[in-house]
Amino acid sequence: MKVAVINAPFMNGRFSRPSRSPAINKSGTLYWPFWLSFGVGSLEAAGHEVLFLDCPADSIDEKTLAARVRDFDPGMIVLDTSTPSAYNDLAIASALGLECPRAKVVMVGTFASALPELCIRLAPRVDAVAVSEYDATLVDAAASVDDLTKVAGMVVNREGELVTTPVREPIQDLDSLPFLADVYRKHLRPENYFYAASRYPCIQMITSRGCPYRCSYCLWPQVLHKGRYRTRSPENVAREFQLFREYFPQVQEVVIEDDTFSADSRRVEDVSDALIRTGNRLPWTANVRATVSSEALSKMKAAGCRLVIVGYESGSQEILNRVTKGTTVEQNLDFAKRARKAGVMVHGCFMAGNPGETRETLEMTLRMAIRLDPDTAQFFPIMAYPGTRLYDEFKRDGRLRTEDYSQWVTPEGLHNSVVDLPGLDAEDLVEWCNSARRRFYLRPSYLVAKGLQTLRHPTTEGRRTLRAFRTFRKYLFRR
Repeated sequence: MKVAVINAPFMNGRFSRPSRSPAINKSGTLYWPFWLSFGVGSLEAAGHEVLFLDCPADSIDEKTLAARVRDFDPGMIVLDTSTPSAYNDLAIASALGLECPRAKVVMVGTFASALPELCIRLAPRVDAVAVSEYDATLVDAAASVDDLTKVAGMVVNREGELVTTPVREPIQDLDSLPFLADVYRKHLRPENYFYAASRYPCIQMITSRGCPYRCSYCLWPQVLHKGRYRTRSPENVAREFQLFREYFPQVQEVVIEDDTFSADSRRVEDVSDALIRTGNRLPWTANVRATVSSEALSKMKAAGCRLVIVGYESGSQEILNRVTKGTTVEQNLDFAKRARKAGVMVHGCFMAGNPGETRETLEMTLRMAIRLDPDTAQFFPIMAYPGTRLYDEFKRDGRLRTEDYSQWVTPEGLHNSVVDLPGLDAEDLVEWCNSARRRFYLRPSYLVAKGLQTLRHPTTEGRRTLRAFRTFRKYLFRR
């Protein structure tokens, strides 16, 4: 069967739908569509012909998209969703369904998984939603396209009646999944993607799914993976690094986009050992917790790790406890010292607006960010997404200003907040992030350190910094 798999256009820009906080990023970051790519690889492994279009990356507008899908004449159309782009995604799905009347239209992704019934009510031309992980669901749907009610893991629109099929268990053997490297080589171009914290061009991969921790705000573990933590074998991960090197000699870095690559420090050491054994020469970046062991950090560095991304989130222990982060302020401070000792750079992530937030706790967070002094930092206003415990908490407490999901980004497509807290409304949270960004990045000591880093490594760190700054500067100086 012919299947069209689509990351749809939105806001005429580089909207990063696959990211945890979908938006048009101030730094110019655009994620690879790795979840869709797993689905594409699974469909192709089952013998289906796939048209894979990443419209934000290739600047494909709605008119061009419609023409290409119509010419392909698929039997099934699959579209990704995110909260800010949901209404747009559903409108495009409906339009493509009219262009290709014989095709079944299936929605996937975080928003559709969280609110499948709403998606079908808003877009009656949508035939089904594949809930949560959808690799195997899409394969089964393509084989049973005439009766999707036979397929586990779906909410099916049967002539206006919604049918929820049996729950599909998450895949256990992640080594059985296709290599993203093979899908990327066939369908995508590294030069189209950018990750501000990494060297350009970079490539993104996944070595695990789910997370054993229970942060109330975290989207993928709650909505896509239902908390089930599973890992690829170290040998399988090392093999994909080799494929990236073979297929994409222009790539300068690999970004391991797991929610928590360091959930098990022993596994981190095993993956690092596998990379060392295979002679890996590609620098890489990974998301870790502040609890990762010093031994693991040292092994990561030896295996080529250049930078780690850490969710520090807040300088207030009360806030960390309220979101069940499971880390302490002291651990964060200790981690920064240990990472520096291991020679690994750090990108720090901070949030504004979690339950219990006040102007005092926000100031604590900024003071901690400056004390931690990561190489780069991001400050996001809280964006609670449907399907997360944090969203449910804010909704229960009457803190959500609206459930118009288009308001999750600004008219420019930038990150927005719709959460009003006592003494802090949504505009305050957004403005604090803008102010914190300026106070962090415009410190004389930071500017001097960045200038020296650029001079010492002009073709690597300097190139990365200047590329990100070209996009970032118009937001950094805006008031």
